[in-house]
Amino acid sequence: MSLTSVYIASPEAANGRNVVAYGVISALASQYKTGVFRPAVCKKDTFTDVLLEAANAGQSREQAVGVCPCAAREDKEGARGDIVRKYSAAVAEVDPEAVVVVGTDKSSVFDPEAFSFNAAVAADLKAPVFLAVCGLSRDAKQVQATVEACTKSVKDAGQTVAGVFVTGTADDKAEAVKEALSEYPAPVWTVPAHDCGTKEEADAALADFESHAPAAQVLAALNQSFEQPVTPYAFQTDLLNKAKAAKKTIVLPEGEEDRIIKAADYLLERDIVNLIIVGEKDQILARGKELGLNSLEKASFQSMNDEEVLAPMTEKLCELRAKKGMTPEQARKQLTDASYFGTMLVVLGKADGLVSGSINSTANTVRPALQVIKTKPGQKLVSGAFLMCFKDHVAVFADCAINLNPNAEQLAEIAIQSAETAKAFGIDPKVGMLSYSTLGSGKGPDVDLVEEATSIVKQNAPDLDVVGSIQFDAAWSPVVAATKAKGNDVAGHVNVFVFPDLCAGNIGYKAVQRSSGALAIGPVLQGLNKPVNDLSRGANVEDIINTVALTAVTAQ
Repeated sequence: MSLTSVYIASPEAANGRNVVAYGVISALASQYKTGVFRPAVCKKDTFTDVLLEAANAGQSREQAVGVCPCAAREDKEGARGDIVRKYSAAVAEVDPEAVVVVGTDKSSVFDPEAFSFNAAVAADLKAPVFLAVCGLSRDAKQVQATVEACTKSVKDAGQTVAGVFVTGTADDKAEAVKEALSEYPAPVWTVPAHDCGTKEEADAALADFESHAPAAQVLAALNQSFEQPVTPYAFQTDLLNKAKAAKKTIVLPEGEEDRIIKAADYLLERDIVNLIIVGEKDQILARGKELGLNSLEKASFQSMNDEEVLAPMTEKLCELRAKKGMTPEQARKQLTDASYFGTMLVVLGKADGLVSGSINSTANTVRPALQVIKTKPGQKLVSGAFLMCFKDHVAVFADCAINLNPNAEQLAEIAIQSAETAKAFGIDPKVGMLSYSTLGSGKGPDVDLVEEATSIVKQNAPDLDVVGSIQFDAAWSPVVAATKAKGNDVAGHVNVFVFPDLCAGNIGYKAVQRSSGALAIGPVLQGLNKPVNDLSRGANVEDIINTVALTAVTAQ
């Protein structure tokens, strides 16, 4: 069965929140194997242990805890990544049917972004939210305004409120609160005040909680389909999990580069992929020791001077390049290039894919692949797509790396390749063929080319949702699409953006990346028989980790 999850978030995060957390866990544990997760909690906290005792998934405290509150306050972006990774690992280890995520606790240190942080983490963990809002010092109107403000923060993060608990609400005040929230689109429960810091207090409060918020109602609120966001942190974690499940072997030709071996160490420590690092083993391990790396010895190392590998590699390269008249001497010279050498390891079946480009140009990475790996049957070109991770979803931008001025047939092939890339990463492709014109609003040879390409896509992939020509705003925004492309079901919902040429594509993805803060993963080189992916020479360690993982995923 699929995982049922809920995130309990509160602007107060005190006893009223605790009552709700304990009550919701008890309700879920009556039906499901239920776990607990605390994204950010102090090691001195004792209430987490009370929650774990109420749950029934058999977790350890370590499996239930993300980061410390100081880390969450001082580095929210870094903390979000750590939280998602720890949550994902805990779910994999414990295999619960339900998880109750209990947000940050009340703190004597004021953090103006605390509730927004909880909302963002709820989106990262794909857990709809139960709000716990204290009514002790608020009248009904103030409760309503607080609920509305919290709901906006949750929605802004891309998540949904599944229900509201107004805590500290005596029965004589409950009716006024319910009246004020009568138009709220999710269930609203009122719960009287109770101390709830120990197991004894929690047990004493539970009967009163259940009488005001019956378990059947709580379960019903969660027993529905919620449209879940895909945040960059969630996408990266899913990517690593998919790569780990695939467990492919990836070759890294640039073993002398510090960023490469740092990324390799991270991947090897977590057993995500098998790696072949090209270079001299002793030198690479010595450098890894200097950098404080502990897992590099798990890699396979391939010297470029190993005759047992060079001899069959030379023979195979001569065979593949026979029409170009390649001699053994020329092949040997060619194989002194680490990218070429690494590519031939893929050709010989020693690796499933390759990642290069941290110190080599795109041409140096792509050229060997085009010459010896070649394109898939029925495909004539290689194109480059980026996975653009926005706040709450992932889109594909192409071609942003390879083809300068594609003709209509090539542009159509890029579109179909990009749709296949989207599918590989769980995205239901809706393709927009970009131009300065939307469905005939503008004229000119550039528009004609895009419209011809759109026609070819429809002919060659009749089941693919595609619109073109279309301007970016009409492709992106349902509001703009309602005016510019009225009646078109794809416009306003595009998630595969096909740019008309390399100039537009490269400028477009970088402009969006830098101005919106979107995470750009790639480029994914599309159309090759085996996955070979190129790094930017400015790539950081995280970029390399992501690119190796997506290479492993596309090697399946």
